[in-house]
Amino acid sequence: MTTHRIGIVFNGATGELAGRQHLPALMAMRDEGGLPLADGSRLMPDVVLVGRDSAKLEATAARTRFLRWTTDLDTALASPSETVFFDAASSGLRASVILRAIAAGKHVYCEKPIAGSVADALQLQVAANAAGVKSGTVQDKLFLPGFEALLGLRRTDFFGRVLELRLEMGRWIFDGVDLPGQRPSWNYRKRDGGGLILDMFPHWRYMIDALAGPIKAVSAVCRTQIPRRRDEHGADYEVDVEDSVFAQFELEGGGIASVNSSWCTRPRREFAIQVQIDGALGSAVAGPFACWKQTAAEAPGGSISAALPQPASFFDGWTAVPVGPAAVNSYRAGWELFLRHVAEDAPFSYSLLQGAKGVQLAELAYQSSRERRWVDIPVITA
Repeated sequence: MTTHRIGIVFNGATGELAGRQHLPALMAMRDEGGLPLADGSRLMPDVVLVGRDSAKLEATAARTRFLRWTTDLDTALASPSETVFFDAASSGLRASVILRAIAAGKHVYCEKPIAGSVADALQLQVAANAAGVKSGTVQDKLFLPGFEALLGLRRTDFFGRVLELRLEMGRWIFDGVDLPGQRPSWNYRKRDGGGLILDMFPHWRYMIDALAGPIKAVSAVCRTQIPRRRDEHGADYEVDVEDSVFAQFELEGGGIASVNSSWCTRPRREFAIQVQIDGALGSAVAGPFACWKQTAAEAPGGSISAALPQPASFFDGWTAVPVGPAAVNSYRAGWELFLRHVAEDAPFSYSLLQGAKGVQLAELAYQSSRERRWVDIPVITA
């Protein structure tokens, strides 16, 4: 059996998302002997870790056994033995480092948001096209088993005409005073690419487009509910971005999506992220690891009274959709698709243009909130 090495420049290697998701995905591929390819050979990821802190990089190298590391991104990009560039560092710098990687002839894969504006995001796709390199962006939520099951129902026309989608996402993020915050402080600073809209609306774009239909227009209201927080070093700072967003989207076909996103909520539901789709023929509810469905014929009947307790629970009458354990980590699923795309030109649907659509939704949601009105979403191409 032939094994092919593929060199990956991994920028932002000491960050939380890298440590929890992306590096374990690549470690698993390596430890299993490489990624199987269509011709029977295997692709072995060989990662060079890139970051700003030598001590953290050395510790990450020891933990992951990806032993090559550097604080010099330009040197890593200049190496002809590295094929792919991946970025999970600060969102505010992402567009500029991706352009440097493209100029160095690397195929690029990156976290979202891919840029801070639609113009910058489209420039990345144009640059990748001109350089002849392959590109991709992380769209991990669609690979989670519960949402995969929801997507499967959509593909079989279980819902019929989609009437409504409701998405609830959030948790209570501590302000860092009495208990440490569960998200890094840069998420709350505009200059560093923070803000809940820019962070989460790229997810909502690809999820809603796939699950219920393309988004045509947005109406959003954003708030900064907790204006002061304390960072990882114990210093207080002013929050200058939103931490809660309440939005509605018009969908092609006439459906409406209602999306509440908040880092200032204490959820009482099954999952931190939960999606319900109601259609003319049936409804379904899903979280990351479970999904339930109810046909129109199974919907509860009986009278509706505000004066008496409901005789039956609204949790009754739903059927669990078979959802097996995740075959692989949802981030690893994206990595596998992208690496096969690079190595054997396998199909890959999540190019930088798809990432640009997520940035577009965020940009127009900000405009809607600022101008207090509905904003149409034009089709974009690169």
